[in-house]
Amino acid sequence: MPKNNKSAGGLVYSTNQDVSLDSNEFGEMKTLPPNQQILKVWLEKNHRGGKTACVIRDFVGTYDDLNTLATKIKQKCGTGGSAKDGEIIIQGDHRDKIVLFLQQSGYQVKKAGG
Repeated sequence: MPKNNKSAGGLVYSTNQDVSLDSNEFGEMKTLPPNQQILKVWLEKNHRGGKTACVIRDFVGTYDDLNTLATKIKQKCGTGGSAKDGEIIIQGDHRDKIVLFLQQSGYQVKKAGG
């Protein structure tokens, strides 16, 4: 059973054998349009082996849409990263590029922390 299934409303574990994490009984979160989202771009070094990373938080939407946005940002910055736990993590300090890209994509963006 998956450890963290976002589409299951945060359900981590169930002893009920009738629970299917593949079903949509919990209702899948819909992605808000970019103009209705306020994303925060953080610069972090903690817990990253001393390396700098940009973290984009407060995305409201499906895991697939989060991954798609993460891929576009990684391509724009020319660097690696990942999308997990509702956050996009981009390697290196690319805050200015990320903020500009997100604003051009219609998101409301705030630089926060770091």
